[in-house]
Amino acid sequence: MDLVDRLRAAGCVFAEREAELLRASPGDLEELVARRVAGERLEDVLGWAGFCGRRYAVTAGVFVPRHRSEALVDLAAAHARPGDVALDLCCGTGALIGALTGRVPGLAVHATDLNPAAVACARRNLPGAHVHEGDLFAALPPQLRGRFDVVIANVPYVPSAQIAHLPAEMREHEDRSTLDGGADGLDVLRRVLAEVGAWLSPRGRVFVELDEDQTGPAVEFATRCGLRAQVETTTVGDPGDPGDWGTETGHVLVVGPQVAMSTNRE
Repeated sequence: MDLVDRLRAAGCVFAEREAELLRASPGDLEELVARRVAGERLEDVLGWAGFCGRRYAVTAGVFVPRHRSEALVDLAAAHARPGDVALDLCCGTGALIGALTGRVPGLAVHATDLNPAAVACARRNLPGAHVHEGDLFAALPPQLRGRFDVVIANVPYVPSAQIAHLPAEMREHEDRSTLDGGADGLDVLRRVLAEVGAWLSPRGRVFVELDEDQTGPAVEFATRCGLRAQVETTTVGDPGDPGDWGTETGHVLVVGPQVAMSTNRE
């Protein structure tokens, strides 16, 4: 059985592309293939994850960027200006804020994550950024209150009951806390929305990835928190890197203070 057939038999949907990446990777090919066939994430086997045309170092158990999250970066980049203060909550590898800085130079970057391994990984991927270990806004110095112009918050949003139906490589090789958003998937987002108003600048915006059926409840809760919210739906194409290849539709909640909302540069 050749390499592509072995990968396909193991359930790898994009077996041909994975085979190319594994062959190009340093190290013993048979060992790499055996790890992938056994169910390890492709990103862990390769040692990196591709996102928005750049490779980011990956540590086992750290949440890796998904292709669909490019929509979130696109919208944040349309709002951001050089010199803005930007924050990535639940940053994982730091890929999202890294991609944003590639699009908008000169940002003052902060990132937070509760997972020490993720913090170490993000510090490696984001030289010059301030990466804080801790729970959401509690990780930040208080002097940053009211200063953030851009907040990316790719928080856990999978409903607890759906975790069992995720692909095995996600269930077994990613920390459950990076996926599980509670009964309706919105537990962490509600915490973010309840606090974020105090951390935003007057033109600050928050960009959050969600599933389509979660957008209505999320908008309603944001409104109750005294914020304005709208939902942007975008389509992202094939990035040609490991991850969720193919075309996907993304749903992004855009939240800001009670002023006229726009995702365009103001």
